[in-house]
Amino acid sequence: MGDQDIFESIDELISLERDLRSRSTLDGLSAEERARLREVEIRLDQCWDLLRQRRALNEYGEDPSAARVRPADEVEGYES
Repeated sequence: MGDQDIFESIDELISLERDLRSRSTLDGLSAEERARLREVEIRLDQCWDLLRQRRALNEYGEDPSAARVRPADEVEGYES
C-alpha cells in the first residue's frame, strides 16, 4: 500500500465518519452505528500512523513499504 492508497482510505474513512457524526446530531446513533463510528476512528488512527511510519522510514533512507499497520490497542494507546 502506497501513500496515495493510504490517503484514499483516509478520505473514505473521513467521509464515513462525517456521515455518522452528522446523523448522530440529528437522530442519535444506534448501538451498531456507535460501534461502527468507533471502528472508523480506530482505522483512521491506524492509517495516519502507517503514513507517519512510511514517512519516517523514507526520511532515514529505509524502505517505506516495510511499514505495517499496528494493532488498534497499540495505536490507540499513544499519548499526545
